[in-house]
Amino acid sequence: MIRIQKAFLFSLLLLVLAAGAPISGVRADDSKEDSLYQRGSKALDERRWDQAIEAFNEVVRQGGSRKDGALYWKAYAQNKLGQRSEALETLQELSKSFPSSRWSNDAKALELEVRQGAGQQVAPEGAADEELKLMALNSLVNTDSERAIPMLEKFLQGNQSPKLKEKALFVLSQSGSPRAREVLAKIARGESNPDLQMKALRNLAIFGGRESRQVMADIYASSSDTAVKRSILQGFMIAGDRERLLAAAKSEKAPELRMDAIHQLGVMGAQNELWDLYRPESSVEVKEKILHAMFVSGNAERLIEVARNEKDPRLRRAAIHSLGVMGSKASGEALVSIYESDKDPDIRKQVIQGLFVQGNAKALVDLARKETDPSVKKEIVGKLSVMGSKEATDYLMELLNK
Repeated sequence: MIRIQKAFLFSLLLLVLAAGAPISGVRADDSKEDSLYQRGSKALDERRWDQAIEAFNEVVRQGGSRKDGALYWKAYAQNKLGQRSEALETLQELSKSFPSSRWSNDAKALELEVRQGAGQQVAPEGAADEELKLMALNSLVNTDSERAIPMLEKFLQGNQSPKLKEKALFVLSQSGSPRAREVLAKIARGESNPDLQMKALRNLAIFGGRESRQVMADIYASSSDTAVKRSILQGFMIAGDRERLLAAAKSEKAPELRMDAIHQLGVMGAQNELWDLYRPESSVEVKEKILHAMFVSGNAERLIEVARNEKDPRLRRAAIHSLGVMGSKASGEALVSIYESDKDPDIRKQVIQGLFVQGNAKALVDLARKETDPSVKKEIVGKLSVMGSKEATDYLMELLNK
């Protein structure tokens, strides 16, 4: 029997008694520009005009790809506060700095509204009017869509808040009318500002149907904007279009878009399609992404097959990692079986980590009892020491009492 120093075991036992839950990883923050832009948009939705201006000012100072949109929304917020001259100056800066901006039409409409109100004593806008109008349009869509849809289209062309325009798009997506689909398609093709285009693409996917999917496919084929293409790939997932996602996953030239298509197949649960992608693929990096998508789709059976039979150690480790995160009984049993049959130290180490991630103290205790390598046994005991389960603690006490 292997002897493990009691001082080491005692310190581990103290850790068991004192340790809390493991600290989870923190998701990486979005870029500073996007974060500021979203902060400004949220302030607009909540009618906190001063804070919106402050956030969009920061975006403008960043000088990035969203500067033109930030200038527009800054002017919008200034107008809501009755700061007419400041709003006109901001719109002039937008026009001068970005003469070909897709915000130009919105800016012209806003400028007209500002000039119409110039010289008047204007208080910040009340919240009720736009909301009530949209509620009325929502009701009208269900009773008289021929009248409601042109009104919704006009509503989307006006200077309403982003939140209300998003609601208007959703109302269109629920109508089921071919005319509503045409309005969504028009905005989705980019005949408005970029923010609204992204929302229209999502709502076109929600609208569903063969025609909507074809519109998205046409936009995907003609667009060079990666963000637009990513939104369409997500739209294919929402619309249940496995065929087009699989085509993108096979033939898309841009690596990031190909990876995104693979991920969306995983979200859809397209297990057979992912396996068909995996087998002929030569890139280890792409195969790793497919394995992750298999995990997302819940395909434990194929992950077990890869973990047992894949020749590339890196891919085997990736499959084992995913099995650990899945946490099912079948995946736990498979990990134990791999540990017992495989002598590769790296593979065994990954199995130990996988069982630890599962919280599978019973399996780790069983492996520790059988393990004859002192360094490996010490690693297993180290994992057990921070799990905090009764089985782990009982085993550590057992070792201390020997």
